[in-house]
Parts: sequence; C-alpha cells; structure tokens
Amino acid sequence: MAETDREANRFSARASRYARVGANVGGVAARMAGARLFGREGTTNAAALAQALGGLKGPIMKVAQLLATVPDLLPPEYAAELQKLQADAPPMGAAFVKRRMMAELGPDWQGRFGSFDLKPAAAASLGQVHRATSKDGAALACKLQYPDMQSAVEADLKQLEVAFALHRRMNSWLDTREIAKEIGARVREELDYAREARHAVLYGGVLRDIDAVRVPAVHTDLSTRRLLTLGWLDGERILNFADSPVEIRNRIAQAMFKAWWHPFSRAAVIHGDPHLGNYTVFSEGGEAQGINLLDYGCVRIFHPRFVGGVVDLYRGLLTGDEPRIVHAYEVWGFKNLNRELIDILNIWARFIYGPLLEDRTRTVADGVKPGEYGRRQAFEVHQALKERGPVTVPQEFVFMDRAAVGLGAVFLHLRSELNYHRLFEAEIEHFSLDALAGRQGEALAAAGLPKPD
Repeated sequence: MAETDREANRFSARASRYARVGANVGGVAARMAGARLFGREGTTNAAALAQALGGLKGPIMKVAQLLATVPDLLPPEYAAELQKLQADAPPMGAAFVKRRMMAELGPDWQGRFGSFDLKPAAAASLGQVHRATSKDGAALACKLQYPDMQSAVEADLKQLEVAFALHRRMNSWLDTREIAKEIGARVREELDYAREARHAVLYGGVLRDIDAVRVPAVHTDLSTRRLLTLGWLDGERILNFADSPVEIRNRIAQAMFKAWWHPFSRAAVIHGDPHLGNYTVFSEGGEAQGINLLDYGCVRIFHPRFVGGVVDLYRGLLTGDEPRIVHAYEVWGFKNLNRELIDILNIWARFIYGPLLEDRTRTVADGVKPGEYGRRQAFEVHQALKERGPVTVPQEFVFMDRAAVGLGAVFLHLRSELNYHRLFEAEIEHFSLDALAGRQGEALAAAGLPKPD
C-alpha cells in the first residue's frame, strides 16, 4: 500500500528529480548550444548527453533509448551514443546493493542465497542485474530496482508530457497524445517486477515447445515488487556471431523470428524492446543453437482484434485487397481515413511487411546499415504527413511499430538470409480470432495476468 511504502510516488522525491533532470540535461544543453554557436558540435557533446541521461536513470533514460531506435529522429552521432545506454548503463555500488537487498528480503537476505555477487553483471535504466546462486546451487539472475523509481517515473513522465505538448505546437502534423499515453503505461508497468515475473511465466508457457528459444524460470520466493530473481541463462552476445557462417547466423535469426512472432500469433503478446542487450545466444556441442530471452519488462498484451488487423493488412498488401487494408487500419484505431492518408500509411506498411510479402530467400534490407533501417521510409512518411495535416498515432500501434523496426535491425546485424514469407505464413496458418482469443485467455490465466480491454 502507498501509505506504508517508503518508495511510493512522493512529492519530495519528485521535486528532487525535477532538479536533477534540469541540472544534468540543462548543463549539457548549454554546452551543446555553445558548441553549435562556434561550429564544434559532434560526438563529444553526444557522449556528454548520453552520460548525463545514463546517470539519471529511470524513464528519461528509457525515452533516450527509445529515441535512439526511431528512424530519422536524431543525428547519427547522438543515436550511436544513446544506443549504448541499452546495455551499458552506469551501475550502482555495493553499499547500495546491500541496502536494497535488505529492504526487499530482510536483514538475513544473504542467508537465502548460496552466493551473491555485489558487482552487477549488467545495468540498465530502472535496475541492475546481479549473478547469484540458490541454496541448492542453481545459477540465478537477480534484477534489483534502483531506489525512488516510482517518483522518478512520475516526475519524468510529467516532463515528457510537456515536451510532447511543445512538439505538438511546433509540429502540428503529428498528434502525440496517444504516444505519450502508451509510453507512460508501459514504463509504469516496468516498475512492477511482480508483473514482469508473470510476463516471464507467460512467455515460458507460450514458447515451451520452441526449442530454439529459452525462457528463464521464475524464483518467486526470492522475488518482490522491486526484486526479480530468474534462472541464469548462459550465452554470448548476438554480435559475437556477426561474422559466423551464414548457416549459424540464419539459425539465430530464425530463433529471433520465433521469439517475437510466435507469442504474437499464439497469445497476442509482443516483446516491445528487441534491442541486442535483451538476448544472448546459447550453444550446444560448441555451436550456436538458439537464443535466450532475458528481459520481460517491456511486454505488450493486445486484444486479439489487433492481431487480426496485422493479419488483414498483410493479406491485403499481398493480394492488393484495398478494402481489407482499410479495415486493418480502422481496427488499429486510425481515424478519418481518406485516400491520401491511406497512401501515406501504406509507405510504412510496405516497408515493415516487405520481407514477409516476397516468397524468396532474402535479407531484410539489402545494403542498409542497422542504424539506418527505416530512416528513408520514415522521412517520406514524415514529409507527407506534414503536408497533409494532423494525424493521431493509435496507442496500441506505438510499441508494435518500435518492436518491428528493432527486430529488423537485429536481422541486419546478423546479415541473415531467410524466407521470411514462409516463416510468417507458418505462424498465421489457419488464423482465427476466436481460436486466438481462447489460447490467449488460457495463457494469461496460467500466468496470473488479466485480459486486455
């Protein structure tokens, strides 16, 4: 309860957060303005901005990570520096860890583990991960939330609302209100590690028959709302395999495809944050066999009708069925559709669905670098929408779009060559909204999660 929760959303903590954000980012902004005045803008300022945001942690950093993945939104040097925050956020020290663990598991918290490494194995925006072992020797991954994150989230989201309001006044062609709602809802969910544990259970159930994707077990006895303990999955970074034989790269890419599209087609759920830090590659017999799915904070559960819209748009683009295309956009929540807006939306749709529409072995985008994936198409859409007038991006569309771009970038890193069309057809074979609703209901009930509205 908020009355007894010392870290609930508090005015004093929010006020402190406002001051820290202003000091950290304001100082860098002044430097950037001065550098621009004298023509010295470049990677030094980009690195300073990344450092300032990384030190702040919380949703400001989450938003920075998001901005770095949106095509054509930031100069390349800024995107490159901000992307580093996804896997290399500044960690917190041992004294902090001891205090946090005592707060979550009590004064004898160390006695509940066989071992616990106070040095984090990884650090991110809302928490950091420590290696540990259970009393019976099982390898564990303990994700520990930074203090006062609820207050930081609410303070940062308020400032994000101000930034989006300013954006709407300066760029009247894009209504960002639904985008702000979606980011706020997902970031607040990421604070609740008990919910993330249920997400992991959900994915474990949906992917239990997919040998190429591993989901860690949840240790509920060592988990709280701000501490999540999962089984440790050994693996290597995906980029370690970027120069492997094409058969290996294709195997990893196919596992990634399954990890993303199988839960979507079977339970209307997506992993909304497919950056390289959320996956590792496991090997057997000295050879890469598949991927470990490590993080379940940014998971989006859809109503089955949204998946129906995805399938309808795919089928409509594949066969040239315009009424079906229009119906898909309406299901997704786009309003006031006309011929001009449909043509603009189809630019982006044909880019996202491109690899799925061609029945041949191909790369995702020949000759395109991962950091440039989608930039040209995004620019075309932005320019067209500016000329047309205000458009509201539906809330459910936000992370679906982000995840699709992020997944494509992973395929580009791997330089995989697959028949994406046949892989997708296998996932939606005999697709039925009623069957999907039934499977989703069973999967969510087993994980202790509510159905979407």
